Amino acid sequence: MYTIEMAYARMRELQDLANRSRAHQSAPASKRAHKKAAKKR
Repeated sequence: MYTIEMAYARMRELQDLANRSRAHQSAPASKRAHKKAAKKR
């Protein structure tokens, strides 16, 4: 049986991994990209 809790825990796991890998690549670049996206809105 696959519960909402299990799915949520897995989602958080994947999110943490994604955040970690993004931070490893280049934090300044992602910060710049975020600022550009904010200006477009």
